[in-house]
Amino acid sequence: MFNVVANRILWACLMMAAISVVAFTLIQLPPGDFVDSYVNHKQQGGVIMTKDEVAEMRGTLGLDRPMYVQYFDWVGGVVQGDFGFSWEFRRPVSEIIGERLPLTLILAFTTLLFTYLTAIPIGIYSAVRQYSVGDHVFTVLGYIGLATPNFMFALVLLYFAHVFFGTSAGGLFSAEFETAPWSWARIVDLLAHLWVPVVVLGTAGTAFQIRTMRATLLDELNKLYVTAARASGVSEFRLLIKYPVRMAINPIVSTIGWELTNIISGAPIVGIVLSLPDTGPLFVDALLNSDLYLAGALILIYCGLVIIGTLISDLLLIALDPRIRMGSTA
Repeated sequence: MFNVVANRILWACLMMAAISVVAFTLIQLPPGDFVDSYVNHKQQGGVIMTKDEVAEMRGTLGLDRPMYVQYFDWVGGVVQGDFGFSWEFRRPVSEIIGERLPLTLILAFTTLLFTYLTAIPIGIYSAVRQYSVGDHVFTVLGYIGLATPNFMFALVLLYFAHVFFGTSAGGLFSAEFETAPWSWARIVDLLAHLWVPVVVLGTAGTAFQIRTMRATLLDELNKLYVTAARASGVSEFRLLIKYPVRMAINPIVSTIGWELTNIISGAPIVGIVLSLPDTGPLFVDALLNSDLYLAGALILIYCGLVIIGTLISDLLLIALDPRIRMGSTA
């Protein structure tokens, strides 16, 4: 067991190293850099910068050096906990991300929890009550959830909240708690607003996992070991949870990393629509303004969360399925 976990962690570290190279390269591929974006912004305001001023600024920021030199300088700082300096905000990247990352983590893992706590019971019900009224209702709702884009769902919620309730569904805090220090009242206010982005981000994933759970459980219910356990006198509920559900849940558990990827990839657009104070809108601004170190740090964090989700999937599969545990030991 220890060797398996150590092996997974080693591969996760190697994957992060490869991702850092790819991320840094992709960010540099679009034409122009932060200096070009800054000069264009100044020109729109009527300020013309000379070539000497532009060259001096590019040299000050280190953008005139080869890309591999910039990469190794950046990675060397990341290893030491220094993610660089944000040119757009004129502050250290670690400070900017530190202000928003906790809310991003709360949003991502709450959405993940909502997805699985909702999808697994509904999937079990739909499989056990196949072709019932409830099964048909959940099937229709699942197709709607899969077909509706997250940003569209967010706009619909904003509209209905404004028209029928006269309130805004955007943001994670009320006006009086946006800049207030953390307290029990602020946590309660966060929970009151958190359900909107959680439902928006988790709807598509929940619909997909419901269909997956239903299909895999239906396949397990027809196998001989279930018939044998039923014939031995095991109660129906205990039989269902102990045998077919335990086997059918494996594909669900194995997709935690993928589901976290979908949540993270959809968060920036939803964050912009709902005006969320998380890292999503910050990431979009960093890309638009070619803020190299800020964008690179956010990509590393997002990919790290996906790798952590995949590692959690592997460990849960080992704990749930004796066949995988025995195979890993061998």
